[in-house]
Amino acid sequence: MIIDIHGHYTTAPKALETWRNAQIAGIADPTRMPKASDLKISDDELRETIEQNQLKLMKQRGSDLTIFSPRASFMAHHIGDFQVSSTWAAICNELCHRVAQLFPDHFVPAAMLPQSPGVDPATCIPELVKCVEQYGNVGLNLNPDPSGGHWTSPPLTDRHWYPIYEKMVEYDIPAMVHVSTSCNACFHTTGAHYINADTTAVMQLIQGDLFKDFPTLKFIVPHGGGAAPYHWGRYRGLAQELKKPLLADHLLKNVFFDTCVYHQPGIDLLTKVIPVDNILFASEMIGAVRGIDPETGHYFDDTKRYIEASTQLTAAQKQQIYEGNARRVFARLDQQLKAKGL
Repeated sequence: MIIDIHGHYTTAPKALETWRNAQIAGIADPTRMPKASDLKISDDELRETIEQNQLKLMKQRGSDLTIFSPRASFMAHHIGDFQVSSTWAAICNELCHRVAQLFPDHFVPAAMLPQSPGVDPATCIPELVKCVEQYGNVGLNLNPDPSGGHWTSPPLTDRHWYPIYEKMVEYDIPAMVHVSTSCNACFHTTGAHYINADTTAVMQLIQGDLFKDFPTLKFIVPHGGGAAPYHWGRYRGLAQELKKPLLADHLLKNVFFDTCVYHQPGIDLLTKVIPVDNILFASEMIGAVRGIDPETGHYFDDTKRYIEASTQLTAAQKQQIYEGNARRVFARLDQQLKAKGL
């Protein structure tokens, strides 16, 4: 089985964006604030958006199952207050749940949290509980910077985040560390802010001792880990200066990287530097980079091609990246698959 652990509902029906625009308008003028019930999207509309997009590409590229979460750039936790984020997260999570219900062999949901700048993360727990217990979510997306590029929240190692970590450990679910839209003109959302956040998360985890408090906590750092694998020597050296254990012990029992790296040299470097046990297959298809690479004639985000073309990985290691590691990190996914006899 080939499991893509990083998919977002980037092709949701236009009605979702229209409702969101109305909600944003309602922040300034409460008389214009829409109700969640005002959003009407049929199952047929959901089927069409998936069948003509994600599912079509999955079949073309040869992947079987996608862990599917709301569109990352649409989370926009910096907009409005907690109530705005709470309503928006509930709507987006329900849509991903419905997609998984319509295509149970191909999609399984992961949760967006209703984060809001300066608000206690404990307020996110009810939505997370609902998503896990009612929707069968197997993971969640955690935004380390709800401010949208201004970095007003404490580091991920701070006790500020512990309520979410405690629930993650209880449910045995991992978090993908994933920011949303940048509202800071200095940081392009997908080209800078995303990669900055991935790299920042790695360094925060090196500086702290979070996994002493949560030995079973699991994070996925997306987009190939940002700059971290490319500068792994720098981070090993910094950990040494900070009197931390070797990164294999300090980080790699709890931190994993995905394969959303959009060229062969990048994947080759990732798989050479980072142990295969810590790499999970992902594409984030129909995401940040949707075009065709003129050097290869194939889509940049067709990441399976890079794994297949690798001369460094054995067949067993490739299957570990495609399936084995995902089933180990996403314990609830493994349980669901075993219940289906897979």
